[in-house]
Amino acid sequence: MERFWRLFIMTAVLPAFAQGVEDAYPRTAPGVLEVKSLPAARLMLAETPQGYFSANNRLFGKLFRFISQNQIPMTAPVEARLQPGVMVFYMDAGSAKRVDVLPSAEVQLQDVPVRQVAAIGIRGSYSEENFREAEAKLRAWVAQRKDLAVTGEAYGVYWNSPFVPFFLKQSEVHLPVRVVDKSVK
Repeated sequence: MERFWRLFIMTAVLPAFAQGVEDAYPRTAPGVLEVKSLPAARLMLAETPQGYFSANNRLFGKLFRFISQNQIPMTAPVEARLQPGVMVFYMDAGSAKRVDVLPSAEVQLQDVPVRQVAAIGIRGSYSEENFREAEAKLRAWVAQRKDLAVTGEAYGVYWNSPFVPFFLKQSEVHLPVRVVDKSVK
């Protein structure tokens, strides 16, 4: 029980920098809609044929075992693709350069280039309902932007641990886009 409380305090009370968690890129504040560039990165992915919201605990376990076995620090955020269910962890900069980290039967590695996304920041529980509501707002905003073209499927971005109370959790919905004309908005 003592371990539970120690973990709870570390994940819910202490700020991310005190926990040693590196953010892969800047957060979009709750309620904000923006277009932003995500940096090139090395990702760790676990997937299931089930939808994300029905399988996320098993996916987290696969990725957590992988980073523990390979001594890779936890980073934020965790990303989620919905169908099929895919959970994504980012490698920190030092681990991304390691040649001894190899994919496993449960975890794939993927290098991604810089990419553009339209993003909406959310506060509240990590539920499919909250995801869908934010996705609808984001798609409506992007549809009004004549300078943007959607290039992929929406996905979730989760910044906090499961121990953070729902009313403090921050997440985002991202929609991959490309800028088609910078002079038109």
